[in-house]
Formats: sequence, structure tokens, C-alpha cells
Amino acid sequence: MSGSPADRLPGLPAWAMVTPRRVEHLALVVQVLERWAAERGVAPDEAARWRRAALLHDALRDAPDEVLARFGPPPENWPRAIWPGPAAAVAAEREGERDRGVLDAVRYHSLGYAGWDDAGKFLFLADALEPGRKHARALLDQLAGRAAREPDAVLRHVAALKLRWLAHIEGPIPRETWEFWNSLVADASSSSR
Repeated sequence: MSGSPADRLPGLPAWAMVTPRRVEHLALVVQVLERWAAERGVAPDEAARWRRAALLHDALRDAPDEVLARFGPPPENWPRAIWPGPAAAVAAEREGERDRGVLDAVRYHSLGYAGWDDAGKFLFLADALEPGRKHARALLDQLAGRAAREPDAVLRHVAALKLRWLAHIEGPIPRETWEFWNSLVADASSSSR
């Protein structure tokens, strides 16, 4: 974690604690979001929100526990791997980020959140589907190729994968994840009527 984060990825905040591997992940998430924004014809202001969320979402992913603790206690019943999102949201807010959609995207990017706007939904997808992830690459590529055109269907698929992952680590599944899943399937069932 040498050098300024901004030297490694323009727009990454100075307080970020990231390894070179994490910088690569962040850059890939930004690229995916930029591609989807272009495919969807997203307005420049909205595309900028997506980019900010992407740059912030893992900004403290490689921080030690004592640094994360500076941003509040870990969320109840959340696995350790998920704590950096809420910490990064608090850090970003302290540094002046006021966009609630961006902050919610960062805070809940590992879990899902029923109250998300498009910044959160597309960050969730880009984080899960970015091309640096090697596991089940053919499936991830297929989902990534559909995400800009069919975001709701792809969100349900990725959320189901997230639920399986959380169940696999054998801890409690956070309430936010269940609420997100329930909102996705409720939306799907009401639109199919």
C-alpha cells in the first residue's frame, strides 16, 4: 500500500487503504460501470455518481480492524468481510460526500439494499461481475453482458448467488440482504401479473 491512492487510480480518496490488487479491482468496476452507463444512455451526472460509488466501495477493504473501528462499531451480525463498506461510507460522508444514493451504494454493496437507486444496483452488479473475478467466469460474463439491458433479472440472479455465499459461510444472513431479495422477487412477481 505504497504511494498515494490517487497515483494508482484517479478519484480514489487520499484516505483509501488499498493494495495494488484492490486498485485493479476498483479500476475494473469503474470500467464496467462506465460501459453500462454508455449502453444505457445514462446522463453524465448520473454516470459520475456511479463512478464515485465504485471508487469508494472498497476504499477501506484492506484496512486493519483498528482503522475500521474509527468509523464506528461493526454492523451487528455482519461478517468481517462486509465491515469495510459501512466504514468507507462513514469516511466518505466525513470528507463531504452528501449523496445518500452514493453512500447507500457504498455501505451496502456487499449485501444488497432494498432502498437503492440505480447507483447502488449497478455497483452491486459491477462488483460481483467485474472481469477480474475468475470463479464461474462464463456465467459472470453472460450476466455482465445482459446487465445493461436486463438489470432486474440480473440483479435477482446475482442476489441469489450472494445469498448462497452468505449461507455458505454459515453465519446469520443480514436483514438487509433478505429485504433486498424480497424486494427483487416482489417486483418480479408484480410485474409478471
